[in-house]
Amino acid sequence: MTGDDDIRQDPPVNNGVMISGGTHYVGNQAVGHGAQAFSGSVSFQPQDAERTAELLAYVERLLEEHRAALADPDATTRELRRLREELDEPDPQPTVLRRALNRLNEFVQPVTPLVVAVGQLAQSVQGLPGV
Repeated sequence: MTGDDDIRQDPPVNNGVMISGGTHYVGNQAVGHGAQAFSGSVSFQPQDAERTAELLAYVERLLEEHRAALADPDATTRELRRLREELDEPDPQPTVLRRALNRLNEFVQPVTPLVVAVGQLAQSVQGLPGV
């Protein structure tokens, strides 16, 4: 018997998931060797804070560029300032953040680049725990 005969080969393993027919509700799921699934709030990482700051600055620049197209540019600027102040708090309140983002979104509706930028800002802010 040679050394090659001593090597055991395991059959191939399919770590995929197949679901068919009916209605399926799937929660957290992990597939594959050593896979793990976690649930709970997403933590606010430093890169998230940097991205949020970049987006705030970007929205401010767009507000200046498109000021004339806004129905109430002063209210829009105030709402953005309110959002920035709340984000600067050690423990930002989710209800205040949501309200500011909703109002900001309403104010920028006529200007497509602002609508897109505020949407990206809202997604970034949602990385905060509890938001």
